[in-house]
Amino acid sequence: MDIRLKQLNALHTFECAARHQSYSKAADELFISQAAVSQQMRLLEDKLRVKLFFRSGHSMYLTKQGNILYEACLQGFSQILTGLKAIQCEDIAGDLTITSTQAFCSLWLMPKLYKFSLLYPDINIRVLGSNAIEDLKKKHIDVAIRFSRNSDTVKRDGLVIEESGTISAYPVCSKALFASGKITQPSDLLNFQLISLANESEVTWQSWFAHAGVEGYHNDKKQIEVTSSDLALSAVLAGHGITLAASELFSQYLYSQQLVIPFNIKHPFDWQRFILYDGGSPRLKRIKVFTHWLKQELAKDNNTISKCNAGV
Repeated sequence: MDIRLKQLNALHTFECAARHQSYSKAADELFISQAAVSQQMRLLEDKLRVKLFFRSGHSMYLTKQGNILYEACLQGFSQILTGLKAIQCEDIAGDLTITSTQAFCSLWLMPKLYKFSLLYPDINIRVLGSNAIEDLKKKHIDVAIRFSRNSDTVKRDGLVIEESGTISAYPVCSKALFASGKITQPSDLLNFQLISLANESEVTWQSWFAHAGVEGYHNDKKQIEVTSSDLALSAVLAGHGITLAASELFSQYLYSQQLVIPFNIKHPFDWQRFILYDGGSPRLKRIKVFTHWLKQELAKDNNTISKCNAGV
């Protein structure tokens, strides 16, 4: 075997850096440091004895040799993915119905579902957004993603239940609002329109202010109530105030730098996320493929939240 094939990991990093024309964006995608990307590229260039990138001002470009290698990597990785899809989609083609809350489906699942479809084009996904606890067997639903303080409240006879992490709520505002310089301490939030969920008794602004040690919050009247987190975040994205929301619901906006967590003070109330399905389902292989992908994407989101806390 050609000794240069030992650089496959570096070639993967190179393809990512070349596609973005940025070491920092490649680092974000690969979940490694920018320094690690830079070091891999230096070592790859040393091994190949060619220059792959050059800089002009603040921009980075591929050299002639870099362009040739990039095109080859695209073709090579495409062939590998074709082979992986062929063996992974074997015996799993067909329909799969997923249910979760309206907010989780619209703000988290739907923006990411294209990634699953690229990996498993033979699985046809149907999404049912509902704030009710749907009966999986009667509604012919394969997977439910639910949220509660403990598993007892979501258990159903004959269903497998898997715990899939803890969800915390944080205050969140637009980047422009945070950049105004008017939010420097938790009590400053009292000067802005606060958006909360109607009929929410646990994740409230009052309990967050108490947890943050803010006095005088009992007299605050600047609140708007909405019926769902997607409505609250829509208002915040437009610059109309600040809301408390589960971190995974706004992680995509943190990554795109549209929203900011002004203070790394989570709400004292936490939820647990659970995945439910029928362990005897004839679609079990399909279900396992989806739940594995789901957990991987949720883990990536946790990394995004940790990077972006406190306005970073």
